[in-house]
Amino acid sequence: MGLDLNSDLGEGFGAWSMGEDAAMLDIVTSANIACGFHAGDPSIMRRTCATAVDKGVRIGAHIGYRDLAGFGRRAMAVPPDELRDETLYQIAALDGFARASGDRVRYVKPHGALYHAAAADAALAEAVVGALHDYDPALALLGPAGTHLEKSALAAGTPFVSEGFADRGYTVAGGLAARGTSGAVLDTDTAVAQAVSLAETGTARVAHGGGTVAVAPDSICVHGDTPAAVAMARRIRAALEDAGIAVAAFT
Repeated sequence: MGLDLNSDLGEGFGAWSMGEDAAMLDIVTSANIACGFHAGDPSIMRRTCATAVDKGVRIGAHIGYRDLAGFGRRAMAVPPDELRDETLYQIAALDGFARASGDRVRYVKPHGALYHAAAADAALAEAVVGALHDYDPALALLGPAGTHLEKSALAAGTPFVSEGFADRGYTVAGGLAARGTSGAVLDTDTAVAQAVSLAETGTARVAHGGGTVAVAPDSICVHGDTPAAVAMARRIRAALEDAGIAVAAFT
């Protein structure tokens, strides 16, 4: 199995667009497609799934809080039982479009504030994993290693795929540095170097104070809303392949 390259896609809404999805789908091997809660709408979901299938890219449900105005990046107090239902709802909605396009949802990745909240809270992590089992026990969970998301997945027998970020700086504890802080979002040259470091040594740069931290991902993410994301992703894939690292989907 090679190293997967993923991106968050389908994150427009109505007349509002986000990123260059078609171009990004020429580069990545897995697409985390928004399911209508933090971003996306039925037409965007259908179009993004169809393009992913046409280009041979694996489809993942990019679930989030019900927060279009905040792009799913605001902390929200959602009870675990409600989160389980909302997660199931999002997976099923995207899977309908994936199947209409000739494939299916193969994995799930939380977005934004939910990604961080479920990583830190066992009850929320169990709610997310529970929804995966409700829909299809074979679904994989893509997320940060060493967190409640991984622990809950392993306890439930859910396939877990660890994720690293090429374009984000980390904390010394191994989490992502908060957006808006110095060094949290990396420029293209630094992101390319970090992707190779993640693949070759399993380490990422610490945003504050320098140094590195262990990450060791099975999949590397390039955010679709990062400035010049397509050019960054193209350079990252080329750098990985130049380093002799096979780039291939994990599913």
